[in-house]
Amino acid sequence: MPEYLFTPYLPLQQLLLIAGMALVTYIPRVTPLLLLSSRELNPLFMRWLEMVPPAVLAALLAPELLLQRQPEGGRELFFSLDNYFILAAAPTFFVGWLTRSFFGTVAVGMGSVALLRYLHASGIL
Repeated sequence: MPEYLFTPYLPLQQLLLIAGMALVTYIPRVTPLLLLSSRELNPLFMRWLEMVPPAVLAALLAPELLLQRQPEGGRELFFSLDNYFILAAAPTFFVGWLTRSFFGTVAVGMGSVALLRYLHASGIL
């Protein structure tokens, strides 16, 4: 193995890089907090802000649930009973909506995918 992997210290450039990454991560999070914490915000703006997390979650989940990676590198829509993720999403969304429990939702999602894979491997599906 290369000797530089075993040095007990980080070179200055790497330390500056880590500090810079921490700074550019921290500034966008703290700036709105500092600027807006003492102000009364418009209720319409507050309602819009409440919709940001569900919109981001939907934007992250939709491609993973609805698209299948192709061997040549692209993606295409995948509506089939072989799409375990979209089948598992139905009970997962229902449990999340009903219980509002993060742990319960994750457990149902993981259990649903595991059950569907087991049923497929057993030849039942």
